[in-house]
Amino acid sequence: MKLIKIGAAVLNQTPLDWDHNRDNILSAIRQARGDGVSILCFPELCIPGYGCDDAFYSPGLWDTSLEVLHEILPETKGMVVGLGLPLLYKNGLFNCAALCVDGKIAGFTAKRHLAGDGLYYEPRWFKPWPKDVAAEIEIHGVDYPIGDIHFEIGDVKIGFEICEDAWVAQRPGSELSSQGVDIILNPSASHFAFGKFEVRKRFVLEGSRSFGVTYLYSNLLGNDAGRIVYDGGALIATRGTMVAMGPRFIYEPFHITQAVIDVDATRMTQVRTGSYRPSVEADPHCVELPFAYPKGRWDITGPEDIAATKASWESAPDQEMEEFSRVISLGLFDYMRKSRSRGFVVSLSGGADSAAVSCLAAFSVFFGLQQLGRERLEAALDYVFGTAERPQAPATVDVPVDVPEEESPATTNEVPAPTYDSEDIARLRTEAHELTGHLLTCAYQATRNSSDTTRNAARDVAKAIGALFFELDVDQFVVDYRSMIAGAIGRDLTWERDDLTLQNIQARVRAPGVWMLANLRSALLLATSNRSEAAVGYATMDGDTCGGLSPIAGIDKDFLRRWLRWLEVEGPDGHGPIPELHSVNVQQPTAELRPKEASQTDEGDLMPYELLDEIEDLAIGDKLMPLEVWQELCHEHPQQSPQQLATWVQRFFRMWCRNQWKRERYAPSFHVDDKNLDPKTWCRFPILSGGFERELAALREEAGI
Repeated sequence: MKLIKIGAAVLNQTPLDWDHNRDNILSAIRQARGDGVSILCFPELCIPGYGCDDAFYSPGLWDTSLEVLHEILPETKGMVVGLGLPLLYKNGLFNCAALCVDGKIAGFTAKRHLAGDGLYYEPRWFKPWPKDVAAEIEIHGVDYPIGDIHFEIGDVKIGFEICEDAWVAQRPGSELSSQGVDIILNPSASHFAFGKFEVRKRFVLEGSRSFGVTYLYSNLLGNDAGRIVYDGGALIATRGTMVAMGPRFIYEPFHITQAVIDVDATRMTQVRTGSYRPSVEADPHCVELPFAYPKGRWDITGPEDIAATKASWESAPDQEMEEFSRVISLGLFDYMRKSRSRGFVVSLSGGADSAAVSCLAAFSVFFGLQQLGRERLEAALDYVFGTAERPQAPATVDVPVDVPEEESPATTNEVPAPTYDSEDIARLRTEAHELTGHLLTCAYQATRNSSDTTRNAARDVAKAIGALFFELDVDQFVVDYRSMIAGAIGRDLTWERDDLTLQNIQARVRAPGVWMLANLRSALLLATSNRSEAAVGYATMDGDTCGGLSPIAGIDKDFLRRWLRWLEVEGPDGHGPIPELHSVNVQQPTAELRPKEASQTDEGDLMPYELLDEIEDLAIGDKLMPLEVWQELCHEHPQQSPQQLATWVQRFFRMWCRNQWKRERYAPSFHVDDKNLDPKTWCRFPILSGGFERELAALREEAGI
């Protein structure tokens, strides 16, 4: 048996935050060394940060990445460490993984397949390295191998598949396997999306089985650059068996997933596999370096270790609800922390969207407290809880806050699978309420068209999550604006003639007050529009769209309503339900912008949200034309009249085309699935277009409307 302890690190990095990124890497290396890890893999482009965008064009970024690599090198003594950075070679920039061995650079494997779809724009900055090509690059007067290379370190062969390399049909792992590679390292930057973790597990498992190797997958963690949230979740598989699986959605700066593997066992697998065909030719792309692996007394890691650390919710029927709660909350916490905002402000209307945003902001505090504890959470937000003057706590909280004068995060970051009893949950929620009162402000802003139903719902939700809550009356501002414009144009404004104008002014007068609260508290104003509204422009620009971040703009209304019902009766693991959401969930969604006798509802203005989301999926996701969308709906919804369905399809397409300019102006949102409408990262569409008039005419003729 040849036993080696290996580790996959997940890191919460920030683009161009050189010292933070370096120190995060160094802390992880030191912990891994203390645990006896010999081979450690870090995520893709971990030195500069993955989300540098067009800063990758900067020569200063290339030079600083190399400087930081050399600052890290001494810490790799006695270890084999993979680190990601960009390298310039013959005036092409390449996405590389440096293998550092015993304090020296062994060489650089360059990424062969670049991610260039959806959220990813790697071909904008990097060049793909050609297959079976190796070269030398001079750095500080020393020549190093670069390209499609692998390594023999000691008597163990190590190769790389860098992120996208593992997602393509012709994976480099097949060639690495034929060269007798024992371990494949995959440094990745793979964003969260519903169901994506299962895909990663499949290609890690299949890679380890079909290549007959140990496969080690590392990933980024948290919100690195604003829009994308990484869920971590390191994976280690050997010979088709998952032997280690790291936690996801954690608030730690890093985490190392470890396993003890038997290299001789993987070699035996290749020997026993009839289809295995080793390459018996000379191996010109293998870099050899001596290295002595320590002989430790370890037990081989097995699948039972996964069961001991896996969170209970990861296999629950409502896993998607849990994931949504955790990914948006982590994204919000990192956005607040990295932007040095002193909390959040939400215009809480008493409806579903603003209630969802408020709960998610509160969860960002709760989960942080749950994982880090009070002292480390306050240390992570030291600019809030350190020397800065604190805002007044809500009246419902009478527990004093103890602020440590100096505190630094602990070096350990073990995240065992937690278990909670009712007393634990009650204690955590009480303490989280206290902290939430310092970090989350909600304001209900009433006009004469507002109801006691929404006012009471807003008050109940704010109290339930511990937010500081204000009730503001903005009706006089509506009256003043209406009078001012009536005087200017020489006539009164009426609902019969000026419906849209009178609706929108109510939403817009709510913006200055919440912006003032955000400015007073140096906090981040959160917009409350969802993806379904973005699709059809059912939102008031500079009204409910105002804010620096739009946390639910990437999720549809139907999902949000289901999530809020789940939150009312069940809630996230370790937190429990929020029964006070009942007063939100029993309402029909309404903007409350028309007079009460109009009985305004969102679905009355638009169409049933479930159908709206289905039309959006067919039209924007699948790129079907109006007639094709209608035909699909007629098949799926025979209970609806074809004429009514055609009317809704026509309404959707017209509103979609008319409102692209709004989507261009939305605040940044988080990506949670492959249906995002953000034109800056996912779904581009012309601001000015023909509006599908020809296609809609064909629909009207076929449907007889």
